[in-house]
Amino acid sequence: MIRGSEWVVDAAGCDAAPLASTPHITSLLDDIVHALDLHPVAPPVIHQFPTPGGITGMVALAESHLTVHTFPEYGTLCLNLFCCSPRPEWDFTLQLKHRFGASDVEIRVLERATS
Repeated sequence: MIRGSEWVVDAAGCDAAPLASTPHITSLLDDIVHALDLHPVAPPVIHQFPTPGGITGMVALAESHLTVHTFPEYGTLCLNLFCCSPRPEWDFTLQLKHRFGASDVEIRVLERATS
């Protein structure tokens, strides 16, 4: 039985500045939550590390969780969304290319199941 879907998204070739921008990351998380009709159970938690300023962000959801980790020094972004109820597809590739200048986006969808 399927218990949910998990999107594992890796973006490379990103511009460093938006990867180190709390407003950019907060906007990304907010837009995913709204576009997919997700339900946060608390405000997002955002932590920015010292220079080069990578960011870790997390939103606890009634449906599970949404996390992001940025590495400006490598031009990469890692995102994870787990939902225990069906959700429409979101165009991660288009959005990450537009928002962060990603040259390569890899998306893996894992169907989480129990026996």
